[in-house]
Amino acid sequence: MRDVSSITRIGIIGAGNVAARHADVLSGFPDVVITGIADVDPLKAEALAARHGVPAFDGHAGLLEAGGLDAVYVCVPPFAHGKPEHDVLSCNLPIFVEKPLALDLETAENIASEIRRRGLPSAVGHHWRYLDVLDRARELLADRPVRLALGHWLDKVPPVGWWLDPARSGGQVVEQAVHVLDLARVLVGEVAMVHAVPAAGDGPADGEVDRAVAAVLRFAGGATGTLATTSLLRHKHRAGLEVYADGVALELTETSLTVNGTEVVEDAGRAKTLVDRAFIDAVRDGGGDVRVPYDEALRTHRLALALARSATLGRPVTLDG
Repeated sequence: MRDVSSITRIGIIGAGNVAARHADVLSGFPDVVITGIADVDPLKAEALAARHGVPAFDGHAGLLEAGGLDAVYVCVPPFAHGKPEHDVLSCNLPIFVEKPLALDLETAENIASEIRRRGLPSAVGHHWRYLDVLDRARELLADRPVRLALGHWLDKVPPVGWWLDPARSGGQVVEQAVHVLDLARVLVGEVAMVHAVPAAGDGPADGEVDRAVAAVLRFAGGATGTLATTSLLRHKHRAGLEVYADGVALELTETSLTVNGTEVVEDAGRAKTLVDRAFIDAVRDGGGDVRVPYDEALRTHRLALALARSATLGRPVTLDG
């Protein structure tokens, strides 16, 4: 059990939209205070810090040097992962990391190893694991193994300058559809093989991420599946996972569950709060319903990177058990 006071003091590295969402949630907890916000863009750090009445730092080093922290949230773009996490862990602080974990596997593996070595609480922002409708889907599938899974993320280009650069975002599968892949692991199981094929011909300019990808997945338990992604649209058209088992068809999104094409169950909308509450509770007393510690998220990250690698190589990629 960690020695923390009645108030848990949180620092946030990153000041983008996701960091702002976490800051809003955390500021609503009576036993949490945000003590500082850091970003390499001082204007963004100052703007978010001003909203919460806390100090701003133009880099994470200043935030950590200021001290007085019980845990840290790392909410940085894919290309910026690595040093922030290691510097947080070197201070022996619990860590919450937003997905994706990194652009590569080595960076994430090294962070995971250090978390294990220090025995620190960790969590990753796969908040879809906290959907009420996911719990309902698992109940419906309790005695019915899934045989077919169809995942999709059909969307627009996010309004950030780095997203179309594969060397900075990792591509749509890694940066966005990783939520769907995580759901597939929960409802179907681990994946043994993937074969991803990007669109060609009238595709994006050289150097941009693939704007459309179709993939086949073979699950270790025998199920088969597909994943389709595109960023060619003007709005989010569809993002979620369909699963089919004996006598039941389910479609799960971030907001609802559709059962057999007719019954629609709306989610209560608590997932983005619950994921933060679980981490805070883990920091406070070692409890908490942390459903995706860093090691668990690493398994989903491996799957996303395998799909990205398959699309690049033009051939199937096998995953280790």
